[in-house]
Amino acid sequence: MQDAYLRATRCLDADHPRIRAFAREAVGGETDAVTCAVRLYYAVRDGLRYDPYGLELSAEGLQASGVLARGRGWCVAKAGVLAATARTVGIPARLGFADVRNHLATPRLLELMGTDVFYYHGYTELLLDGRWVKATPAFNIELCRKFGVRPLEFDGRTDAIFHPFDASGRRHMEYLRDRGARDDMPVEELREALARLYAGIADWPASGDFHAEAEKA
Repeated sequence: MQDAYLRATRCLDADHPRIRAFAREAVGGETDAVTCAVRLYYAVRDGLRYDPYGLELSAEGLQASGVLARGRGWCVAKAGVLAATARTVGIPARLGFADVRNHLATPRLLELMGTDVFYYHGYTELLLDGRWVKATPAFNIELCRKFGVRPLEFDGRTDAIFHPFDASGRRHMEYLRDRGARDDMPVEELREALARLYAGIADWPASGDFHAEAEKA
């Protein structure tokens, strides 16, 4: 069963040279799985900028090596990079999805979406010490500071999902619905669901600088 969570796929292309090089640099000479997972988490969280306007719903647009080359991505894309890099160092990994209500999105993003519900929010699940641990590498530390959100830390042993409150005590994010885990990127499912749930999704990727907007939010 674990083989399904270790193999390279079209989107989680763990065998791509770019993925291997990134993972090798992130983990250094470490061999302990928990330590490697933590190092990969921070490398993806802070090494790739969170960019919801860069949303692409094609196999090519969601391919981990391509996201890594662009240096930015939305939550699902970044979760894919973490899963692919984990697999390339021998850590079983899969993708998790949930619907969340995000109270700290920028006004422009909310206007484009037409809702404050983020459907199919993506995170990564890593099999460490015999149990699946959730890790959410979406918001890089620079963006967290601009939003006034506590950076989400990961120790490889406890689930790292978004805190319910930001650094000032305001509500940040609510989890509304668990959509389960997948061993590969569900491209067709994402495309169909988001086209149905977001009226303007056909016009994306959208232009804009989410980091600049966050400073004004």
